[in-house]
Amino acid sequence: MVIGRLLRHASSAHWRTRMLFPSATLDAIETAVTTAERTHSGEIRFAVETALTPWHVLHKMMPRTRALEVFAYLRVWDTEINNGVLIYVQLADRHVEIVADRGFQGRVLAAEWEAVCRIMEEHFRAGRYQNGSVAGVEAVGKILAHQFPLQPGSLRQHNQLPDRPALL
Repeated sequence: MVIGRLLRHASSAHWRTRMLFPSATLDAIETAVTTAERTHSGEIRFAVETALTPWHVLHKMMPRTRALEVFAYLRVWDTEINNGVLIYVQLADRHVEIVADRGFQGRVLAAEWEAVCRIMEEHFRAGRYQNGSVAGVEAVGKILAHQFPLQPGSLRQHNQLPDRPALL
């Protein structure tokens, strides 16, 4: 199992990530994040990682653990009211993870985040990376709008995290 996973990660190429997530797809994701963030006070960060390093694979790092590292690396936790959400796509393992900051504790069930991940993965299996990514952002945006709605008459103060997806 480790050997197969190691080979899969070692053979994953960044050019393929650029092929699956070209500039037009990154633009669509960025637009979806910007649009979604107009409906709530939360922050959405989207990240795509081609593959893990051999060290990570040999030490049996799972996508969830890596997503937590990326959450910290991208400083998604660094929002005023702890309501940042990371959508992490790991291509070599064909896995999506959502990491929500502590402001969501007791507000959103893990099953809700998992449902968004499964929708995205279904699109990805069919080769619809842009559609799946945008659908994921929109679904997370709906959860955020429910949990952290903008107050009537208030305007979003400022964007705390970049809306452009990160390619790692």
